[in-house]
Amino acid sequence: MKQAFLHRIAAPALAALLLAACNGERDEGSDCPAHEKAQTPSGFCLPRYLTLKRDEVFGRKGPGKDYPAVYVYHALGLPVQVVDETSDWRRICDPDGATVWVSRSMVDGRRSVMALAGAPAPLYAAPKPGAAPTAYLKPRAVAVIVGRRGAWAQIRADGRTGWVKPDEVWGLNDALQCR
Repeated sequence: MKQAFLHRIAAPALAALLLAACNGERDEGSDCPAHEKAQTPSGFCLPRYLTLKRDEVFGRKGPGKDYPAVYVYHALGLPVQVVDETSDWRRICDPDGATVWVSRSMVDGRRSVMALAGAPAPLYAAPKPGAAPTAYLKPRAVAVIVGRRGAWAQIRADGRTGWVKPDEVWGLNDALQCR
């Protein structure tokens, strides 16, 4: 059995994968439980995951353009967790634990995950214990979610598809990731 190591996806390739996986943009709150109507400006649950929609996104100290930028993300498709919001701004937690405010126009409902730092994340042939790994996602590489079965996610990166456990990637844990 040949095992491949997947590389971090370049922005254009990731953009194409994101579009192919979701047939375009998804609604921001598409992963919130259908029965849940949150008391938030958007009406969507908190926390929830989204992705960065542009290859340059300014993370600001507060919810508005008059607040200074503290980060500039150059990571199209990066998974982020929304932890607070106003009508036009989302306070996000990134995979490194930073929290900043971004314009709601800079995020969308497409879902992705990022392999945790340390060791490659195995992509399994099936979403069950004991399944054989078919490839590995390099640490900090981003992959598109194409399906879910229970806690497992089916992901696609670099032309390969496989199943990952939620504890091996960032972007699947429903608990608040930043405080």
